[in-house]
Amino acid sequence: MNKDQAQGVAKDALGKVQETAGQVTGNREQEAKGLLKQAEGKVQKTYGDAKDALKDAGK
Repeated sequence: MNKDQAQGVAKDALGKVQETAGQVTGNREQEAKGLLKQAEGKVQKTYGDAKDALKDAGK
């Protein structure tokens, strides 16, 4: 697992926590920020996955 994959998974998890906190408190802005952070994390993890695939393909 490379740095981008790890950071992406972490951002996704933090975004889920933030989204849930927003739902529980009724704070739509917090909920939206959590959803955005999850999307950001998924993109970063996908980027990391692609980097790994290219690295493995070169071997």
